[in-house]
Amino acid sequence: MDWLRDHLWETWLVAGAALAALELISLDLVLLMLAGGAVVGFLTAILGGPFPLQLVLALIASVGLLAVVRPSVVHRLHGGPTLRTGTEALVGRRATVLATVEHDNPGRIKLGGEEWSALPYDEDDQLEPGTAVDVVAIKGATAYVLRIHPLEA
Repeated sequence: MDWLRDHLWETWLVAGAALAALELISLDLVLLMLAGGAVVGFLTAILGGPFPLQLVLALIASVGLLAVVRPSVVHRLHGGPTLRTGTEALVGRRATVLATVEHDNPGRIKLGGEEWSALPYDEDDQLEPGTAVDVVAIKGATAYVLRIHPLEA
């Protein structure tokens, strides 16, 4: 026990390195935050602070890192664009009418290189072949489309 008391800074340094190394196994960022607290204990020991002060500052730093830094880092690591697949990925894409699309009579559109049955999203609209449309929704195998109105200059 005398050796630990005489070599506190080395103990803090080894503890910090061990926690950082164990973080590579857990990948949860908890042990890394505790390693940060151990580094604060190490710095306090190097500056000649008594052991109780080292321990208190290391605990405060660890809790602070766990409460403040870790949540934002985890959010940045896990946050990213939402991956849309299947028919969900086709919503919002542009298509071309191949066969007249009416409310009572589903027509055909070319969407992403494939032909789809389509109904107008606006029930009163009739879309003629060659009309550019946007896919608003897909229900089953039917795309609901909306006419694209060109901008007037």
